[in-house]
Amino acid sequence: MMSDWKECTIADLGEVVGGATPSTKKPENYENGDISWITPKDLSTFSGRFIFHGERNITEIGLNSCSTRLLPPNTVLFSSRAPIGYVAIAAKEMCTNQGFKSVIPNTDTDFMFLYYLLKYNRDNIENMGSGTTFKEVSGNTMKSIKVCVPVDIDEQRRIGAVLSAIDDKIELNTAINENLRLQAA
Repeated sequence: MMSDWKECTIADLGEVVGGATPSTKKPENYENGDISWITPKDLSTFSGRFIFHGERNITEIGLNSCSTRLLPPNTVLFSSRAPIGYVAIAAKEMCTNQGFKSVIPNTDTDFMFLYYLLKYNRDNIENMGSGTTFKEVSGNTMKSIKVCVPVDIDEQRRIGAVLSAIDDKIELNTAINENLRLQAA
């Protein structure tokens, strides 16, 4: 039987968080940094679900120098400009630049279900973006996007698991193919 679903907003499912960029003029913000820092460009070539790091890391000094903040593991990263709609899951603690409106799921929101929900709503969210030079989704817009979700987190987990099983196979095949390509080289 179908469980109860509710209409709500993304803000009801978790905390929507923006990011920032430490000054690139100050080497101490980046040199030997060990904090993963993700930009939309990092996701442009990324095909998995769980991301561990981007092209650059930042330092503790860099983190404290701007308004980016550490996002806990299982935060769902959503690029909100240039382009809108890349989605990934933080595999560990990390932060992002200002090109994201990430969602830290509430205790009654399953992160995997949230990942697929945002992926599925990508076009809808993009259509709500505004701007003349390039489209951007503001924090308030992201928070107010209406979605339908199962009330019960166990039902969210079941749906997430079904969708996840398909992606597990795709990711495994990709890894096998890459391994074969490296052995043949």
